[in-house]
Amino acid sequence: MKSNNCVKTANSKVKDLDELALIINSLRSDASIVLCHGVFDLMHIGHIRHLEEAKTFGDILVVTVTPDKYVNKGPHRPAFTEQLRAESIASLDCVDYVAINKWPTAVPTIKLIKPNIYAKGPDYKDPIHDFTGKIIEERSSVEDVNGKILFTDDITYSSSNLINKYIPVFSKEVTEYLSGFSKRYSLNELLDYLRNASSLKVLVIGEAIIDEYQYCEQMAKSNKEPILATRYVSTEKFAGGIMAVANHTANFCNSVTMLTMLGASGSQEEFIRSKMNSNIESKFIYKPDSPTIVKRRFIESYLMQKLFEVYEMNDDELDEEVEEILCRILEEQIPQHDVVIVVDYGHGMLTRRSIDILCKKSSFLTVNTQSNAGNRGFNTISKYPGADYVCLAYQEIALEERRRHGDIREMMVNVGNKLNCERIMVTRGKGGNVFYHQGEGFVEIPAFTDHVVDRMGAGDAVFALTSLCLAQKAPAEAVGFIGNAVGAQAVGIVGNRSAINPVSLYKHIESLLK
Repeated sequence: MKSNNCVKTANSKVKDLDELALIINSLRSDASIVLCHGVFDLMHIGHIRHLEEAKTFGDILVVTVTPDKYVNKGPHRPAFTEQLRAESIASLDCVDYVAINKWPTAVPTIKLIKPNIYAKGPDYKDPIHDFTGKIIEERSSVEDVNGKILFTDDITYSSSNLINKYIPVFSKEVTEYLSGFSKRYSLNELLDYLRNASSLKVLVIGEAIIDEYQYCEQMAKSNKEPILATRYVSTEKFAGGIMAVANHTANFCNSVTMLTMLGASGSQEEFIRSKMNSNIESKFIYKPDSPTIVKRRFIESYLMQKLFEVYEMNDDELDEEVEEILCRILEEQIPQHDVVIVVDYGHGMLTRRSIDILCKKSSFLTVNTQSNAGNRGFNTISKYPGADYVCLAYQEIALEERRRHGDIREMMVNVGNKLNCERIMVTRGKGGNVFYHQGEGFVEIPAFTDHVVDRMGAGDAVFALTSLCLAQKAPAEAVGFIGNAVGAQAVGIVGNRSAINPVSLYKHIESLLK
């Protein structure tokens, strides 16, 4: 009975954020308000000491908790739900009120609560260690409401480190791999390959594809026909194909040029331009008598299962006049860029002549040729001799080798020798990736998630960001690790609804290394 009363007392401290703002407003004239904010995933002694010291800064201690959907430590986090995290904090005597935040950061919360003191831990004293940059925004917001920021000064622990060590979030294989990897590479070493990509001038080339999701609810089999009947729910359109690659890249690079093909009829150019990052310079060629490619997928909305898809496209090769325009643009643009990223979806844009220009004139050429229902196995990597980096799914390298089954390492060596390509990555979904470098040999990195929302576009994200790392001569294992971290984030995104966010990726990598 006593235990139940304790739970009720703790729960009574947990308030809706708007209700909490009203309560704090009524107390403001007689009490000094202290606000703490964080994830608090797995309560530990460092949190307890931090909150106890924060309470000494004022009269009323308010704690706000990052909602589950904004915890950016990777798809395996948070380990505990927002409600459980709030209740564990509320059980502490030093805490007066708790609320689950509504926003990704504390900035709007500070403006709503208007604390006299905003308390942060000692690891935030030096803003240079906060790669999110949020501590500077939070300090400014506190000062805007006539408050000040204070730092506690007691022992610190890492929830991520404790979870990685003592809570079986990952398999034994992955846990052991991460433990060993963290001894070989530091966080800053890995992040530098991503942060320093900002100075690269990148040209991305490939077909523009509009991915359209038609969400449906399953009804039943038709009485008169052997077909499945569904009820329409909604439609969502994404900028896919090379547009997704460009957006991933542009989140890490200051200068990105995208060269792509639209249909001369039904170009959907206005939609496409609205979906591109502002630092992308788009160069379009137009294919006569063709629509911009649309891949329309019908999705059972409850389970997010794809039922079937319809392609809207003309996949004939370019005519001579349009090919001439494409080649002229390539001749002009390639010398202006440090990295050329090609994703060949096999729908007619890239011709033998244009591929020859790419292979001979790019200073650093990275290539992914995709095998899909629209190219029926005709689109293989052997078209790109001399590429500096090749990234393929397992079935794509097996197609190149004309082998359904075989030793993956043997196939990678064969393809590398055939293309005279030093660097090859093969992605294997839940099997992780294998990276081969002619000088460094093979490394295999396990997958960092088994939580898959949607696989579409994940390979494009992995390819785009590993290309940036390899352009800076990152070592093989570091590239494979970053690739799998990107892949783990990408499979948690529906379609190409959003591009990989740098801060979320940095926080995810930090979490994996702890």
